[in-house]
Amino acid sequence: MSALRIGQHTLANRLFVAPMAGVTDRPFRQLCKRLGAGYAVSEMVTSRKDLWNSLKTSRRANHAGEPGPIAVQIAGTDAPMMAEAAVYNIERGAQIIDINMGCPAKKVCNKWAGSALMQNEPLAVEIAQAVVEAARLFDVPVTLKMRTGWCDTHRNAEQLARRFEDVGIQMLTVHGRTREQGYKGFAEYDTIAAVKQAVKLPVVANGDITSPEKARDVLAYTGADAVMVGRAAQGRPWIFREIAHFLDTGTHLAPPTVAEVRELLLEHLQDHYGLYGELTGVRSARKHIAWYVRSLPGGDELRRHINTIDDCQAQWQAVASYFDALGSQMERLPEGGVETDIEEMAA
Repeated sequence: MSALRIGQHTLANRLFVAPMAGVTDRPFRQLCKRLGAGYAVSEMVTSRKDLWNSLKTSRRANHAGEPGPIAVQIAGTDAPMMAEAAVYNIERGAQIIDINMGCPAKKVCNKWAGSALMQNEPLAVEIAQAVVEAARLFDVPVTLKMRTGWCDTHRNAEQLARRFEDVGIQMLTVHGRTREQGYKGFAEYDTIAAVKQAVKLPVVANGDITSPEKARDVLAYTGADAVMVGRAAQGRPWIFREIAHFLDTGTHLAPPTVAEVRELLLEHLQDHYGLYGELTGVRSARKHIAWYVRSLPGGDELRRHINTIDDCQAQWQAVASYFDALGSQMERLPEGGVETDIEEMAA
């Protein structure tokens, strides 16, 4: 697969990790990059200055040891505040700024941020221009993630894309759903194809990329320059190398061995505990463990047991023991990916 550039940065490939609140923290991003993702965007960071010193924001702005380029997503509704947030994150290591106009969450849209901004095109463009101008002082490129529109009768991604290109946005990601859809139903790709035809800058297709075949088909149908994977990477971060191998060769990689998954998850947990500490780490790790084992023998039982543990070492040991036992039953994980019904938290 040929490389893609954002500003002065050359990405390793065209497979991206979607920003997902509560999921794409630094340990998860690093793991996905290690397993074949060419690019990963952070969880969204608020533009509210009074929250920048909060523990949540400080963790989201923590990029220690993360391979570049470091991409940080910012969210808000006020152009000067968004410009200031861009500078704040650039000064803390961000090499690419991404603007969130795709999050459908009510707590975000009720404040007219995220995908709600697509209802107010003048404000959306004002924000994009302000962030581009602020980041340009540091020679940092700005990208933007949006939806197809607010609802079926208001799909305005194509016209907004042209205006975003005019003010200097350097890459657009389009999730193939409206805000009204949330994560229900199926993504559609006609709008993404229309956006690609409307602009000269790189366009990334997002939504329901759950398998190597789907990645191939969406790239072909939309003409997009890259695909962004969200839910399908939860508990299956090796999906990126599977897609890369399939796009390059037309053949499938064998599923990972149980021993490899054991090592990956245990290392992931150690990094997770290191970022969040004992109290928060043991609780926030539960969802990751559940995603890894949801289709595996005894996975439900392990999940129930994990939910009763409040000690990191005990949680880590329970996972290690589970995979030791699983390794005596099978060498590799079952063939095929796992479709998830867990609601995606992609921005």
